[in-house]
Formats: sequence, C-alpha cells, structure tokens
Amino acid sequence: MAGRPHGARSLYFPGGSRVLTILFDGIAYGMVLFVLACGLSITLGLMNFVNLAHGVFAMVGGYVTAILMNRLGVPFLATLPFAFLVPAALGLVMERTLYQRLYNRNHLDQVLFTIGLVFMAIAAVDYVMGSQPQLIQLPSWLRGRVDVFGVQVGLYRSFIIVVCGFLVVGLQFVLAKTRFGAQLRAAVDDARVARGLGINTSLVFAATFAAGSGLAGLGGALGAEILGLDPTFPLKFLIYFMIVVTVGGTSSLTGPFYASLLLGIADVAGKYYVPSLGAFVIYTVMIVVLVFRPQGLFVKAR
Repeated sequence: MAGRPHGARSLYFPGGSRVLTILFDGIAYGMVLFVLACGLSITLGLMNFVNLAHGVFAMVGGYVTAILMNRLGVPFLATLPFAFLVPAALGLVMERTLYQRLYNRNHLDQVLFTIGLVFMAIAAVDYVMGSQPQLIQLPSWLRGRVDVFGVQVGLYRSFIIVVCGFLVVGLQFVLAKTRFGAQLRAAVDDARVARGLGINTSLVFAATFAAGSGLAGLGGALGAEILGLDPTFPLKFLIYFMIVVTVGGTSSLTGPFYASLLLGIADVAGKYYVPSLGAFVIYTVMIVVLVFRPQGLFVKAR
C-alpha cells in the first residue's frame, strides 16, 4: 500500500482506525513501562537512592517466566507469581547485604556501584543462558486481535492494560491510604524521628525495595513478548526507565504513570509514522522536558 512505512505492517488494519489502534498499543506499551519503572521511581523518589541496576530485576523476572515455560512446561499465568517473588527475594537479599550500605553515600557512588552490578548481571546471564533472545509462547487465548468498533485490539495488550491497571490502583492505595505507606513517607521525611516514633525504618526500606524489585520482575515477564528478552535487557531499557522518572518526576507515582503512557504512545506512534528516526522521538521529549521542566512534567513547580 502506497505511503505505508516499512516495518509497521502490524499496526495497519484495513477498514479499522489506524490512529486508535496505535493509541491502544501505545497505552499497553506505556503500562508495561510503568510497571517496569515504578520501582525505580519509588527507590529514587521516596528513598533517594539511585538504583541503575533496577533493570536487572526486570530481566530476572523475564527469565524466570521463560525458564518455567520453556523448560518445565508451566502455564504462562502460573509463572507470573514467581516472576514477582524471585526478583523480590533477590532484591531483599541485595538490599540487606549491599544496598543499605550505600543509602548515606552520594549519588555518584550509588551510580557507579549499581552500573557495575548491571554489567556483572549481563555477563552472568550471558554465561549461564547464552546470548540468544528468549521466546515466550503465549497461550492461544492471548494471541491475535479482535475488531472492536473498527479498532483492532490486541488480546495480549488488553490483558496487560487490565493487569497493570489493577497494579496502578493498588500501588496508589498502598502508598496513600495504608499504615505502611504512612510509615514509608515518615521514614523518608526524617528517618531519625520516624525511629523515635517506633517505626522500624530498616524493615520499611527493605520491604519497599523488595516490592519494587518484584514489580520490575513482573513487568519484565509481562513485557518479554513485547520488548524482547536477552542478557542486554537491563542496558537497553535503562534509558526508558530513566526517561519515565525524568518526565514524570519522583514526588509520587502519578507523574511516572502519566509519563509512561505519554512515552508509550509517543514511541509507538513515532516508530510508525517516522520509522527512520526510531526512538529519537522519546529522546527529544526527554530533552525538552529537562530544558523547560527539570523537576518533571507532572510535578508542580516551586
């Protein structure tokens, strides 16, 4: 068909609404980005810790799902709890043994340490699993698309939107309405005063870090079919996590959520309409935000 960008075949549907289909796919992509990046938003915004190794936990979750499905024959849905629990347990162990020693260090030390962990993880996974991409075979009821009022809706992307939507609501509720959320905010505002009030700040930080790591792992499992999965995953998508946090700000989860949707739609639309530019569109968005809104696009200026 004349004028159709090369490589965008899956986004064009005769008789359907191309724009709405791109919008739908972009929202699903943005939801995955949010689940992947929300843990980093929590550790950076609420705990003031720069964890560039956040993508490692996402990679672990993806590999847990791939191994359970491809080698043990576990159904896709049954792998998702393990994709959360294994990275959460790994994050808890690393927080107790490594990360907590860096909470009071400057951000440069945190960056150098965590980026070193990224390269170590890449080398370890490449040695154990090989460098080839991991393929995940979705169940038949999650494959394909259906026509909804002229819009081609992907079944798996619909599943992602529903699951991630529940996660967004649940996270916001936990942070804003529960006792644990209040303890976390108090521990971040002034850890010494919080300890004086009887709050176990060490336990709160450990639980928060573990939950963030588990969410990253779940995002890695959910996004493996869309994003791909190989040992370089933590580096390839590190910039996406940072863009979400940069554009959305770190004062709450609402900003990163809106930023994820914006970037997901911009990335899908940009790769469709201007495929020669690739991901340049979202890099442009990040640069513009850093120039005009360095505190984040969805944070009130002070």
